[in-house]
Amino acid sequence: MSSVIEIKNATKEFKVLNRREGLKGSLKDLFSRDYKTVRAVDNITMNIAQGEIVGYLGPNGAGKSTTIKMMTGVLEPTSGTILVNGREPYKNRSRNAQEIGVVFGQRSQLWWALPLVESFKLLKDIYQIGDEQYDSIMKLYASLVDIKPLLHKPVRQMSLGQRTLSDILAAFLHDPKIVFLDEPTIGLDVSMKSKIRELIHALNKEKNTTVILTTHDMGDVDALCERIVIIDKGKMLYDNDICHLKRFFGSYRTLKIRIDGDMKKQSEEIAKQLPEFRVSADDEWISVLVDEEKSGVMDVLTKLQKNFRISDMQLEEISTEDVIKKIYEEGVK
Repeated sequence: MSSVIEIKNATKEFKVLNRREGLKGSLKDLFSRDYKTVRAVDNITMNIAQGEIVGYLGPNGAGKSTTIKMMTGVLEPTSGTILVNGREPYKNRSRNAQEIGVVFGQRSQLWWALPLVESFKLLKDIYQIGDEQYDSIMKLYASLVDIKPLLHKPVRQMSLGQRTLSDILAAFLHDPKIVFLDEPTIGLDVSMKSKIRELIHALNKEKNTTVILTTHDMGDVDALCERIVIIDKGKMLYDNDICHLKRFFGSYRTLKIRIDGDMKKQSEEIAKQLPEFRVSADDEWISVLVDEEKSGVMDVLTKLQKNFRISDMQLEEISTEDVIKKIYEEGVK
């Protein structure tokens, strides 16, 4: 498969003023030349093929948004090269914008006071979409989601989920080669998240559109992404498929136990007794992440049974979310 995005040794640096405290410091800063250089993206290289759905992950401040802005042409890399559809995005912003779609956070590209269908017609004119192509995509939308009730509804009257769904439809309207989705399911209920994920997956398969997904919701990653790229502090930590990622942590299991009494207090007590393990709790279970290369699950369970009355237990493979947490904290070794 040919690459639609080619990034080679891309770096982005910003000059940031070393600010001083207080009113006097603020006045001095007006004339200060005391800058420091912050490297937001540090020597990243990757190729993304047509039709891939790639999860671009990292903690807050990792450099995800800066990378996306370089790929969309908003920012110019300090060094290295970025090619999107064979062109440098920052040198060809208008042409690049015609071949990409974006959904960033809660920033809607729809006209607030107009019915959805009028926003679609305006976008049709902006992107110079032909009547036949427009009718074809609208028929496809009708086959994928129940869009009819939304078409004549003003955007301001829509729920968050309806607005998000409509924004995603708008991003795919002009048949872009690449769509960037930033936290597309944030703030949505379980049912709407499922609909959004099914829609993204269906549009990707139908149109062979490349999708770059940034999210903190591991449900999005498990449902949509075969490949994930993880960065932290501007550096790439991982670029491969999810199954390969989990093999890095194949010796980890999550031991889930239920103990009578206050679960939170009991989990705090377990954490004191098992300081080398990650212990967490919810309303139903206390979870202990066990590295079986260091200690067997049965050894941990036996130790707990000596001090706690366990009423139920489960054993689970390590989740994608736990794997990502460990990489953020420890990196890939």
